[in-house]
Amino acid sequence: MNKIDDILIASCDTECKKKIERLYKRQLEASLFALDSNEYKTVLDVIREVTDGGDKKLAELSNSYDGGNLKPGGFLIPPEQLENAHSGMDKDLLESLRRAISNVRKYQQEIFIGNNKHTGLRYTPLKRIGICVPGASAPLPSTVIMCAVPAQVAGVKEIVIVSPPRYKGTIHPVILAVCHELGISEVYRVGGAQAIAALASGTETIPKVDKIVGPGNKWVTTTKKLVANRYVSIDSVAGPSEVLILANQHANTKWIARIR
Repeated sequence: MNKIDDILIASCDTECKKKIERLYKRQLEASLFALDSNEYKTVLDVIREVTDGGDKKLAELSNSYDGGNLKPGGFLIPPEQLENAHSGMDKDLLESLRRAISNVRKYQQEIFIGNNKHTGLRYTPLKRIGICVPGASAPLPSTVIMCAVPAQVAGVKEIVIVSPPRYKGTIHPVILAVCHELGISEVYRVGGAQAIAALASGTETIPKVDKIVGPGNKWVTTTKKLVANRYVSIDSVAGPSEVLILANQHANTKWIARIR
């Protein structure tokens, strides 16, 4: 069986149901660590250590997992660094991001229900949220836009960004520039399980948030699930990005496999 046959799920296939069950199983395995795994135990330790040790333990774990030489309390990105990233951004890219921000804001304003004046209903925005922005191979300004703009439309007053310092010991300038464009000044160069733990419980220099949103790897997702409800609320336990393609029996499976 080649790779295309392995991922292709046809309703007429006698193995269709089993393939879907295997897909769900792989999805779960890709989202969270198993309860009996060493990684799961490590996440529990990280939550406990950051909750008890505050800034000192947060810096220690960040330096261990992401490299760098962060000092306790030295996580906040200085305002001038945000400004410099914004002023140094490519003009065409900045214009594209501004259009994206405008489109997202317009849509969120159109579906916003917080102004509902119906008797017995009252919508109150959260005071403070934390947004987790991945810092892997490529910067994701879309994460900042898709998470921060709806919060701003809803009336959230304090929006916090956390992202690992994997770009020359800090956060990628595109992420910083988008934060500045959106008026977000509380940006911390910490990521991973330790950043989620810090947002959930609070440290000496990072105040606790009411809700944590944003994507992440297994470490981030597992930590979010563990702190949910006990310390803070979260958006969801999300798995890896997925694409579903619907096609009939006449489709060329090689072409379908190339659609991304």
